Amino acid sequence: MIWLRAFLPTAIALIVAAALAYFVSDTMAARWLAIALVIQALLVTLVMARLYFWAALPRQRALPQIGGVWQPLLDRLARFVKTDRETRESLTAELEQLHRAVDRLPDGLVVLDRYNHVQWCNDAAHEMHGIVGTGRPLHHFIRQPEFINYLDGDDYSRPPVLPLPTRPGRLFELRLHRSDEHHKLLISRDLTEQARLDAMRRDFVANVSHEIRTPVTVIGGFAETLLDLELEPAAQREYLSTILKQSRTMQRLVEDLLTLATLESSSAPPESERINVHSMIRAVGAEAQALSQGRHTIGYRLDAPPLVLGSPIELESAIRNLAINAVRYTPDQGRIEIGWRIVDNEGRLSVRDSGIGIAPEHLPRLTERFYRVDRGRSRDSGGTGLGLAIVKHIAQHHGGQLRIESTLGHGSVFTLVLPVARLIAESSGEAAHDRLTAPAAGA
Repeated sequence: MIWLRAFLPTAIALIVAAALAYFVSDTMAARWLAIALVIQALLVTLVMARLYFWAALPRQRALPQIGGVWQPLLDRLARFVKTDRETRESLTAELEQLHRAVDRLPDGLVVLDRYNHVQWCNDAAHEMHGIVGTGRPLHHFIRQPEFINYLDGDDYSRPPVLPLPTRPGRLFELRLHRSDEHHKLLISRDLTEQARLDAMRRDFVANVSHEIRTPVTVIGGFAETLLDLELEPAAQREYLSTILKQSRTMQRLVEDLLTLATLESSSAPPESERINVHSMIRAVGAEAQALSQGRHTIGYRLDAPPLVLGSPIELESAIRNLAINAVRYTPDQGRIEIGWRIVDNEGRLSVRDSGIGIAPEHLPRLTERFYRVDRGRSRDSGGTGLGLAIVKHIAQHHGGQLRIESTLGHGSVFTLVLPVARLIAESSGEAAHDRLTAPAAGA
């Protein structure tokens, strides 16, 4: 049909010319053909001009409606343009969605050409490195010599880890990936937390090794002595007592490590049993008195209803750790007070001592694993360096916190704070009766 429609005007002009030549004259036929040719040329010129005008800006102008023999071709061209526009709009929407997703990434992404010029970057890279515009060399924005050497080299397997001027106090890994022969991708990733965890892991391994080395050395040395020498029964008993003491130290260390690991790995809330805090405090106080052997005055201050919700094993472990620490670090004739009260809708389990106190610079780190103010004194007292870390995690496990107040030379107060949701209210008469039956200070 397209060929028929294209040939039809010419055929009509020829038929008319033949009729004029037959019925009129050859001159009239020639004039008619000349006029038809001129009209055809003008129409073709007009069509070409309109198409050329549209083709100059096809995305901003509608395809012209010409009609005639040209219309089938223009209809097909219109369908192609529509399909192309829809495809382009779909790709543009997908690309914008991809850019928005990439801009939300915490990692900085920069696309480079073969000459290490910036072609594109996401928002994170813009904020990290201050990259603006495209076509500029990357070293205009990242100037550290370590990175420049890495960028200019061929081995991208060992990316540098560097601080950035825009992120003081943090470390970033700048890793290059070669996407093809002409492009590279730079990924800037914050490794501060990973570096901190790696440091904590190294410190933990070193501290555990250090804590175990001493009892293992003592046990091994005394065991060799017992095997190699003929000793008097009294000396043998003394050596065996030392071995037993050091083995118990190792056992306490292992038990504390397991307790701490359990607390750190548990995301579930603790048990919600009803606990009589007064009874628990008295039981722990009796243990502290046995450890003190009369060297300290141990008293109680129970000013709140006794019942709370929580894990009895964990809370008793927390109070015991605080009480035993107080006994260990309070000089003879000192005073220790274990208390329970409610202040500002918070339950507060506290252990107050008149011990040596703690310097202010040590307070923020007291709950770190194996942190000791005085390593020699802590080890001589039999501590593992994990007690306060355990208490802190028990408090957090119950939705509370551990607060520490201390003045060097005047003693310390360690308070385990429980939220109001874990308190069980009692009548005032029951609470008063319980306080009246509590042991007196120094009992």
